[in-house]
Amino acid sequence: MRRTAVYRNQLFLEHRPGYDHPESPERLQVIYRELDREDTGSRFLYPGFEPASTEIIALNHSRALIEKVAATAGHAHDFLDADTATSEESYAAACLAAGALVDAVNRLDQGEIDNAFCLVRPPGHHAERDRSMGFCLFNNVAIAAWWAVKELGYKRVMIMDWDLHHGNGTQHSFYNFDSVLYCSTHQYPYYPGTGAVLETGAGPGEGYTVNVPLTGGQGDMEYACIFNELILPMAREYRPELVLVSCGFDIYDGDPLGAMKVTPAGFAYMTRVLVDLAAEVCDGRLLVTLEGGYNLQGMKEGALAVLTELCGERLSESYPQYLDGKYEKKLGESNRSSLQLASLDQAVGVVKNYWDI
Repeated sequence: MRRTAVYRNQLFLEHRPGYDHPESPERLQVIYRELDREDTGSRFLYPGFEPASTEIIALNHSRALIEKVAATAGHAHDFLDADTATSEESYAAACLAAGALVDAVNRLDQGEIDNAFCLVRPPGHHAERDRSMGFCLFNNVAIAAWWAVKELGYKRVMIMDWDLHHGNGTQHSFYNFDSVLYCSTHQYPYYPGTGAVLETGAGPGEGYTVNVPLTGGQGDMEYACIFNELILPMAREYRPELVLVSCGFDIYDGDPLGAMKVTPAGFAYMTRVLVDLAAEVCDGRLLVTLEGGYNLQGMKEGALAVLTELCGERLSESYPQYLDGKYEKKLGESNRSSLQLASLDQAVGVVKNYWDI
């Protein structure tokens, strides 16, 4: 069994965007309840961690934005944009969420843990350098990537973003840099409107942004194809020193905000591919962080699938069996031409301009 760290804290439940807001504390509560079960929670490590300082958050964000978000502290309700609201503890929760990822990166770097899942709120991948948006206050995964590059000296960091929505903030954070390879699968055209297949980076970063914009309706087999035919061979060529995952469970079949068809088996498979990749190229250094997901059943089942693959052991006999890893056999049993893969074929055509896949 691997040493899998889980980052959780009650403060993440105190971020309350408002009644009926889809990014609710219940999203985490359903996962935390599973971790409170002895047969599940005892499998994991629970490190202590501190909030990210202003200086750490400023690795990715302007001082003006940090001050704007900080000014919401103690206020019952503020709006940073039409979709992004805060409560009294939101700023503190956002700082702690970023701090969780930085702590995990440090522990991975030191070999104290094998991998980690940061079960945090608020999410982060929409937050731009100078703007909170899309339910996100600070960009947790971008801050962690910059920490690895600027403070720990990493030369190659990979971010895999499988959230339903394109991570505009993360893409823009690294669009001109080759120190971070950003890969995103997302429903398109959809909020926030970015993530076209020809958005590939600029200057030294050209070719280090990879977008697979999907029409909707894609499920486990389509995502397995994307990972095996594009993400995995490209990552093997890049050979990241650290793999970060923006994990959105809003691609779950039944999520109210999306039209994807991924089941827990799909989440397990994608995680397994990245666990194996990290073991192959970077001593297993893999960090997963929570982004979206608005179906509570999908949140619970998806998180259990990811946690199962991270620790490498089935958590409970009551949990379903996931994909057994025999991708080629399963693909061979289905008709590839019946899969919705036009977007993958387009993305491969673009990526071949930069990578030998």
